[in-house]
Amino acid sequence: MKELEKNYNPAEIEGKIYQKWLDRKYFHAEPNPDKKPFTIVMPPPNITGQLHMGHALDNTMQDILIRYKRMQGYEALWQPGTDHAAIATEVKVIESLKKQGIDKEDLGRDGFLEKCWDWRKEYGGRIINQLHKMGSSADWDRERFTMDEGCSEAVQEVFIRLYEKGYIYKGSRIINWCPVCQTSISDAEVEHVDQDGFFWHINYPVAGEEGSFVEIATTRPETLLGDTAVAVNPEDERYTNLVGKMLKLPLTGRTIPVIADSYVDKEFGTGCVKITPAHDPNDFEVGKRHNLPELTIMNDDATISLPGSKYDGMERYEARKAIVEDLKELGLLVKVVPHTHAVGTHDRCKTTVEPMVKQQWFVRMEEMAKPAIEALKNGKLKFVPERFDKTYLHWLESIRDWCISRQLWWGHRIPAYYCDECGEIVVSKERPEKCPKCGCTHLTQDEDTLDTWFSSALWPFSTLGWPNETEDLKYFYPTDVLVTGYDIIFFWVIRMVFSGLEQTGELPFHTVLIHGLIRDSEGRKMSKSLGNGIDPLEVIDKYGADALRMTLITGNAPGNDMRFYWERVEASRNFANKVWNASRFIMMNIEKAPDSQAELSDLTMADKWILSKANTLAREVTDNLDKYELGIALQKVYDFIWEEFCDWYIEMVKPRLWNEEDTTKAAAIWTLKTVLINSLKLLHPYMPFLTEEIFCNLQDEEEEETPPQCPSAECSIMVSAWPEYKEEWNFAEEEHAVETIKEAVRAIRNVRTSMNVPPSKKAKVYVVSENSEILDIFEHSRVFFAMLGYASEIVLKKDKEGIGEDAVSAVIHQAVIYMPFAELVDIEKEKERLKKEEERLSRELSRVKGMLSNEKFVSKAPAAKLEEEKAKLEKYTQMMDQVKERIAQLGE
Repeated sequence: MKELEKNYNPAEIEGKIYQKWLDRKYFHAEPNPDKKPFTIVMPPPNITGQLHMGHALDNTMQDILIRYKRMQGYEALWQPGTDHAAIATEVKVIESLKKQGIDKEDLGRDGFLEKCWDWRKEYGGRIINQLHKMGSSADWDRERFTMDEGCSEAVQEVFIRLYEKGYIYKGSRIINWCPVCQTSISDAEVEHVDQDGFFWHINYPVAGEEGSFVEIATTRPETLLGDTAVAVNPEDERYTNLVGKMLKLPLTGRTIPVIADSYVDKEFGTGCVKITPAHDPNDFEVGKRHNLPELTIMNDDATISLPGSKYDGMERYEARKAIVEDLKELGLLVKVVPHTHAVGTHDRCKTTVEPMVKQQWFVRMEEMAKPAIEALKNGKLKFVPERFDKTYLHWLESIRDWCISRQLWWGHRIPAYYCDECGEIVVSKERPEKCPKCGCTHLTQDEDTLDTWFSSALWPFSTLGWPNETEDLKYFYPTDVLVTGYDIIFFWVIRMVFSGLEQTGELPFHTVLIHGLIRDSEGRKMSKSLGNGIDPLEVIDKYGADALRMTLITGNAPGNDMRFYWERVEASRNFANKVWNASRFIMMNIEKAPDSQAELSDLTMADKWILSKANTLAREVTDNLDKYELGIALQKVYDFIWEEFCDWYIEMVKPRLWNEEDTTKAAAIWTLKTVLINSLKLLHPYMPFLTEEIFCNLQDEEEEETPPQCPSAECSIMVSAWPEYKEEWNFAEEEHAVETIKEAVRAIRNVRTSMNVPPSKKAKVYVVSENSEILDIFEHSRVFFAMLGYASEIVLKKDKEGIGEDAVSAVIHQAVIYMPFAELVDIEKEKERLKKEEERLSRELSRVKGMLSNEKFVSKAPAAKLEEEKAKLEKYTQMMDQVKERIAQLGE
């Protein structure tokens, strides 16, 4: 057996251990008929990305699940990869070229794409290398990229299938247009942000009726230039006589009709709404119903496009100012009212989105949404926590057709070709040799690319070889659980679900585990603008990856945001040191007895107690992990290792290890080692590096578990067997006995602390109880009870005869502990302490009696709860009698 270094130094061991795991292919998975598969797909980080706390949390959660399942014996595949991130990458590359004085247009499409691939080569692996530092055990041999050959083939296949089915079409519809990125974006990429603005109330003159006006209110006066009607509610009696009349549209010289449409809310504003079909999604629908013209009055950069008008070429907000001034001069501006409203902004560049009517490619969503809705309603798809069902359903039930074309060069180019002669559209994987309609051989491919999410929607099956029927696809698909943040449920989760159902006939996963955001210590979202982001790599450099991982999961509940505190990282590092030091102590003492399999009959009460506790822990942690309660499971492992194992059992066992004559030493060492190994295994998914280093040093080569994938006897904790509950390790009696000893030790320590007695001061300890079973427990625990209770001698008695009246007492269930500390104790203080204990017990008794005398409680409470309260009454009554007796004695 090797020795552990004196201090745990993550910087020295983490890189070395990770390389060992990679070299030995421990992360690699292959179809295996002898094992059940378990698959997770990694949400592919952007190739523009840098590891941030969100990635760190997301990947730690996935790694915990995959390591857990791997140890349980599953063929566990964690499928990694990166996303080409169309718009994000294109923007970065353009910025990079600008610094070199190069314009995208000068390079042309092919030249620019070369630069994008260069970017991918340089930065694409950066975040992956950073995920290595986190300890991510993904199958890096299978790493994929959304624009690699296989994924691109899947994208083309899906586009063609949906087109042939009539689900993909090209049409002139209202879309979200980003004037800065110069591309369409989907509804999911629009963030609605509250902004302070105004309602401008404007009079539109009624044609042919001098002095007669219709008052409308708008938050965007510049779009007045594109109005093609004013609408009123057909049931609004105020305006019945106006319907069908014409209005003079200010500043334009055009006239527009007044129409009736139930879309108009009678109670909102003036009840008259300007209709601009080319620049508002609701107006677009109204326009379609009434055959209104769609008048586009903006260029792609959001400047006004109105040749011959004074506003032509003006930036949209400049035009707004000019139009408001001109309306004021004409006497048509009625009033301006401050108004806060939600404004659509591009989630990437934060520019205000301009709704525009454009020719784009769309996916019809109505039919594909239905099975995705049904999957949740029939329970085949589950969200953890369930409250995110609502987000998913709300988005799907109100879904609009998905605009999938983007005016970008970097991405999957739309496989559609236009005949230069007759305009026929041909959708095909290969460039057609001639037009099927007119025979022309000149066809031009569509310039647009597909929305990034079109390709990432296929990620769970495209990465496994689909559309080909590969062995990987048959074995690993559908995947099991998707781990992601609540902020991309509609971007990505929904699209994967309907794409998986449509293309493979199966859900891509059965569970979606949602996590929240990591916020700073003040609860603010981490962002560049606030400068409050914390670099995970900085945390790793300072404290190690395990400390970061543990911090991210401690107290973390599914779906909830959490705050990041440096103090928590230090606490995680301290826990790592505690585990290291305990392991080191055990390894230094192992040679003191033959390290062979002990018989359960050889074990002492304390050995059986800790073994039983570890056994229960394995069952509970397994149960928690199966329910995705990662934070609860970690807390249980932490509490067990720190308190039960280190603070209690190791202290109990020390006298046996140090006594040359002790015949139970081998049992102690077997128990120490067994419980440590099982604890390390339960901790491994959370703190993989620490547990690996200790495990490999603790094992003798010939006894290491050697599964088939191990190339040599020297193996790894990550491919060892997960601890399972064993009925023969369940020792309820011994658990009860040791808990009694612990209660006594705590009581002694509390009394001594209240009197400031130093631990070095030993004293005789009397245990008085009429219950012989209680006395037997203390008889069998003399050695470690004496040490833990700072006792010079233990005396067990059925009554308090012979114990000095000045002895200090500590009351426990069914026993009283006495210590003759007369010379150390202030008798008045002892009386005061007992009075406080009397008050506490009085409150407890009052509460219990109140519950048991409440007929409603007694009739409705479960039998177990009733018994529990009755037992408490008996316990507190007995303790109260003892306290009162002690107070009476001291008062004499």
